[in-house]
Amino acid sequence: MVERLVPDELWDLFQKVVPDAPVRPQGGGRRRHGDREVLAAIVFVATSGCTWQQLPSASFGPSGATAHRRFAEWSKARVWAKLHRLVLDELGSRGELDWSRCAIDSVNMRALKRGNLTGPNPVDRGKYGSKIHLITERTGLPLSVGISGANLHDSQALEPLVRGIPPIRSRRGPRRRRPTKLHGDKGYDYDHLRRWLRSRNITPRIARKGIESSQRLGRHRWTVERTVAWLSGCRRLHRRYERKAAHFLAFVGIAATLICYRRLDGLTPR
Repeated sequence: MVERLVPDELWDLFQKVVPDAPVRPQGGGRRRHGDREVLAAIVFVATSGCTWQQLPSASFGPSGATAHRRFAEWSKARVWAKLHRLVLDELGSRGELDWSRCAIDSVNMRALKRGNLTGPNPVDRGKYGSKIHLITERTGLPLSVGISGANLHDSQALEPLVRGIPPIRSRRGPRRRRPTKLHGDKGYDYDHLRRWLRSRNITPRIARKGIESSQRLGRHRWTVERTVAWLSGCRRLHRRYERKAAHFLAFVGIAATLICYRRLDGLTPR
């Protein structure tokens, strides 16, 4: 089970970003569970959608409380964002990233416990929820992800998401972090966003309200909508159960990392 959820290549990348285990100067205490077993338990919670209490410790070793504690420690250390970037670097060095067209979109989900970065959802009868925002490259691999309250307008997330794209390795030449074109729906139809993108040498391809049909641009934006469907494969993201925004963002980062890693493994379609 552990080797299936955390293959050797993913484990090798994870070891580069995981912080060192704390040392007890006084000695004693219980033996610390291995990081690979705990990582497998966290991936199981993310993909199956079970609670920490429902985690089958007999299959992994650590209990749900131990896995959650390590998950909180690693989330605070931004391990998931670092791991996502390492996987992107591997993809970029192999020429698997297509920067010619990127797309931006968001998806809403209900927040069962409210918490940070939640808000009344205007399309869900005002019930509290959160949004996942993401930018994908041409084939649908997520380059940048973020979260917000459900009442945040999509247009306000564009600049932070573009800035959040890390410098990623290329097969040849310097690292890259800017797409050639960025596709978006009419929720991003604002002149100041177009000017800002052009100032960064990114050509905006955003549908215009009342002028252009969203179906025409949909020929290129469908990939980000497919990625949103891939995110639903991480069943922990069907609803937001975490009060802390950092923990919810961590699960989003885990889902994005798994999507990108499956391309490395040859499982994610192009």
